[in-house]
This record gives sequence, C-alpha cells and structure tokens, in this order.
Amino acid sequence: MGMKLRPELSKKNKYWIERHRYYELKHFCLQYQVWKNAYASLDGLSKRPADLELFVKQNIHSDPTAKCAEAKAFYSDRMELIEKTAKIADVELADYILKGVTEGISYDYLKAKLEIPCSKDTYYDRYRRFFWLLNKERK
Repeated sequence: MGMKLRPELSKKNKYWIERHRYYELKHFCLQYQVWKNAYASLDGLSKRPADLELFVKQNIHSDPTAKCAEAKAFYSDRMELIEKTAKIADVELADYILKGVTEGISYDYLKAKLEIPCSKDTYYDRYRRFFWLLNKERK
C-alpha cells in the first residue's frame, strides 16, 4: 500500500506546517509502538550485553546496565513527548489523538469502534493542533 500525499493545509490555517515536516512528524509518531515494545523488553539484568546492541548503537559505556538505562531513557522520552503533546492538544480527546497518531487510525474507525465523543471537524482540528505543537517541541 503506497502512501498517498494529500494536499497540505492552507498557509492561512493556524496549525499550518510544511507538508514534508508533517510527514516527518507523522512517521516519528508511528514508531511509538516500536519504542513501547523495545522499552518493555529492556530490563537491564536478565539480558546479555550483546542483546542490548539491538537497541543501543553506541559503545560509550562498557556497562550493560548503563546501556540499558540510556536506552530506556531514550524510548521513555520519546513516548512521553507524544503522550504529553496529545494531552496539551486536547485533554478530553488525548487518548483518541494518541491512537490516531501512533496507529494511523482514522476518525471513521474512532467513531465506529471507539465512539469518539466529538465531530470529525473537531477531531481533525485537534489532530492538526497536535502536529503543530509537536513541530514546536521537536525543533
């Protein structure tokens, strides 16, 4: 399935960001589940040092526990950034926004399966606000 590039928002829109920057941020968010799984798999004690190389590419420390802590902090920071930005975009819709941006779920799915409590226009306004805020945070 190819990615369909949609026209970007009008520059007059209050949440306008450049189209390719939007896709960069969108793909950043779509890594959320990968980070979550990697974070959960790192415990620092039961793993062999070679297993950490899957997650940590730097050989700054020879201490596997330190490598594990650095990797967990890396993943945690990114997940927290996305979660925090979703809450800032709209506290009541944060869970729906999070699902939309990290799993690529459409409003129609959110409405049909998860009973999102807002209109399509409201959701996509908050969705755009999320990416606008994330753009400011990830300079």
